[in-house]
Amino acid sequence: MDVDSETVSKGEEEQRKAIVLILVGAPGSGKSTFCDHVMRVSTRPWVRICQDTIGNGKSGTKTQCLMNAASALKDGKSVFIDRCNLDREQRADFVKLGGPQIDVHAVVLDLPAKLCISRSVKRTGHEGNLQGGKAAAVVNRMLQKKELPKLSEGFSRITFCQNETDVQAAVRTYNALGPLDTLPSGCFGQKNPEAKIQLGIMKFLKKVDAPVIAGSDATSSQDSVAKELWNKGLKSDSSSSANAVKEVKDGGELAVGSVVATATLDNVPTLAFPSISTADFQFNLEKASDIIVEKVEEFVTAQKNIDSSKFLTFVGDITHLYSGGGLRCNVIANAANWRLKPGGGGVNAAIFSAAGPALETATKERAGSLVPGKSVVVPLPSTSPLFSREGVTHVIHVVGPNMNPQRPNCLNNDYIKGCKVLREAYSSLFEGFASIVRSQEMLSKENNEKLGSGLLESHDHFELSHLNQFPNSDQKVKREDVYESERSKKCKGLQDEIGSRITDCTDAKDKLNSEKINGNMTKAWGSWAQALYHVAMHPERHKEDVIEMSDDVVVLNDLYPKAQKHLLVLVRSEGLDCLADACKEHLLLLRTMHAMGLKWAEKFSSEDESLVFRLGYHSAPSMQQLHLHVISQDFNSKHLKNKKHWNSFNSAFFRDSVDVIEEISKHGKATLKDEDSLLSMELRCHRCRSAHPNIPRLKSHISNCRAPFPASLIQNERLVCASKKDSINQ
Repeated sequence: MDVDSETVSKGEEEQRKAIVLILVGAPGSGKSTFCDHVMRVSTRPWVRICQDTIGNGKSGTKTQCLMNAASALKDGKSVFIDRCNLDREQRADFVKLGGPQIDVHAVVLDLPAKLCISRSVKRTGHEGNLQGGKAAAVVNRMLQKKELPKLSEGFSRITFCQNETDVQAAVRTYNALGPLDTLPSGCFGQKNPEAKIQLGIMKFLKKVDAPVIAGSDATSSQDSVAKELWNKGLKSDSSSSANAVKEVKDGGELAVGSVVATATLDNVPTLAFPSISTADFQFNLEKASDIIVEKVEEFVTAQKNIDSSKFLTFVGDITHLYSGGGLRCNVIANAANWRLKPGGGGVNAAIFSAAGPALETATKERAGSLVPGKSVVVPLPSTSPLFSREGVTHVIHVVGPNMNPQRPNCLNNDYIKGCKVLREAYSSLFEGFASIVRSQEMLSKENNEKLGSGLLESHDHFELSHLNQFPNSDQKVKREDVYESERSKKCKGLQDEIGSRITDCTDAKDKLNSEKINGNMTKAWGSWAQALYHVAMHPERHKEDVIEMSDDVVVLNDLYPKAQKHLLVLVRSEGLDCLADACKEHLLLLRTMHAMGLKWAEKFSSEDESLVFRLGYHSAPSMQQLHLHVISQDFNSKHLKNKKHWNSFNSAFFRDSVDVIEEISKHGKATLKDEDSLLSMELRCHRCRSAHPNIPRLKSHISNCRAPFPASLIQNERLVCASKKDSINQ
């Protein structure tokens, strides 16, 4: 090689930009085929990174994929990341491979689920062994977690393909890409998620002429967020209080913005929240406003009982929304520190100061600390000035990501992690608000059914159930006065089709002594059997046992677990002692229980991919208070001792949560199985169904059994596992 040609070669090398092309799609969407077509034709050097074959032709790990991709990029080659990559977290580490000389692209094969399933079921000899009958369940499960990529994740180019024509066009684009060629940046194809979010926000603001932004203060930081939100479709205005009140009265349930306040109609639960992490915690304003818009749209779409046309924003003091601006917001969010204590500056200091010592005391009863991305709902005592002056009944503490080096847990400008945490923070905040709305709706319905009879709810639930009667300042009735008048009433008892229910209104034991179980049978609950009820009604008294709680449910470890992981999700509502009590009006609550159980199952499975879970109910439980079992299928526990223990989780006596929800939705009640005949059945392995004479022999067998789970369990997502490989069939 002469000197001139060597110089040209070096110049070309300096101009060449490698590409990390992350393929996004379900099994059967055509990711591997896409790679093959491009690699056969393109003059650009490509390397395909496939987790199914990364370990010398066998399945490997994500870490191996990252290492091989980094090595190929170092050699000047472009790489295909051939994995499903269906959620942001799975893509994040591969996006980080990008740099000044490396572009990060995504091709999204967003083809119809039926097509992906059909392909997966029919194929043979698949690298990842995902084929045949088991493929359908896996594809369906993975698609439920689909999260389309966005440029804000760090991509320079995203191509969306909704059909085969789109896929062929994308193949041709990359086939034509030479070693020195580059492609324009941006989103291409029919589905642009950022544009969708902007249009969605504009659509639900359309009916509000002068939306406003609500904030904890009117600092320049908050004003900057307002400007960013304006650019992204959320209008802001700092008009006078009078104009703001006029717009509120025209209608508005939830307001978002730099501090997003919920303007309210009378008697409608409302939320006001600040822009999390943008002031004291120095989070990038543009990125933060992107996430606010995204999460608001997501929440409004999911919550059918929230009118999206009534969103508005307001600049003002979040601790004086009613007295200072006329906005009636009975739930406010606090951008808290992880210790959940007063101090610092901005929103946290302002809310704790305005609420007085009552908030700090109430917070300690709920939680001692929070990790970033989480929130906790705290009912505000009626002694708090925020309650009496502003009508605030609940404060939701939420901890966001920190980019301020003067604060703990600084992320040092790691915005991939920071954006993930901020999304989690808003999701947790909105779910906390939704739980308050659901609780109020449920209790309002129960109160109507009771027709004024004196079954007294717990204090927290009492506050929720009377949200509609006040805090309108026109009504000068104090909450504690109403509480005392209710408490003084005599318990008249409740009549239903199975007779009277006896209540005790003198303290938290005001629980029915007998309940309907499966038809005409009744069951009396002994004092030992009421332990779960007491935990559900007063979780603050059982902090050592409770691992998570919301207004709807409490989560705790089973005291006598029958497997490595065995949790109980308890409902916090009165009158739901067992599955026989559940009917259509409880569907939302059952889905909340299922979602909570699913979250914990997926958490444990992600930590240990060998774990597989079932979520379900006992047909006739031994403990009072409806509870969902979340139990791993290893059954490796010293507490699993007899036939009844085994069959209560491995016969038709155990009703899968998904089936219960489906049956109640269609028929109004769940099918309950006969207790005695099922619990006395012979011992059979839950995988291969082989019979065994006793528990020790059965345990010895299941510790080594690798048979696939029965098809009946694989269908309808009755089994939960987080492994990319179909471990439930291995």
